[in-house]
Amino acid sequence: MTEQSRPTFSFETLDVYERAIEFVAQATEIATRMPPGHAPLADQLRRASVSVVLNIAVGSGRVRKLDADRHRAIARGSAMECAAILDVCRVLMLVDAIRLDEARTLLVRVVQMLCRMCG
Repeated sequence: MTEQSRPTFSFETLDVYERAIEFVAQATEIATRMPPGHAPLADQLRRASVSVVLNIAVGSGRVRKLDADRHRAIARGSAMECAAILDVCRVLMLVDAIRLDEARTLLVRVVQMLCRMCG
C-alpha cells in the first residue's frame, strides 16, 4: 500500500498535527545531541514532544467540543514544557543555538495553531 493510498484519520489532515510531527523529529534530533549527563532532560523533551502529537490526535476524535478543547489544552501545556526544555538547553549550551531556534520557531507555530483551535 502506498503512502497516498493508505487510509487516513481525520487528525492526519490537520496542519497543526503535521507541524507537531515535524517538531517531534526536531526534538528527537536535539535530544540525541545532548551530552550523556543530560539524559533525563533529553528523555523529557522526547516525551513532551510526543505528548503534543498524541493529544492533538485524541482531541480530534472527541465528539464534544469541551473534550476536544481539553486535549488541545493538554497539548499546549506539553508544548510549553518543550519550550522550557529548549530554554534550559540554550542556557546550559547543550545544543547549538541555530538548531534550538529552528525548533522553537516551529513550536511557536504549533502553539499558535492550538490557541486558535480552542478559541
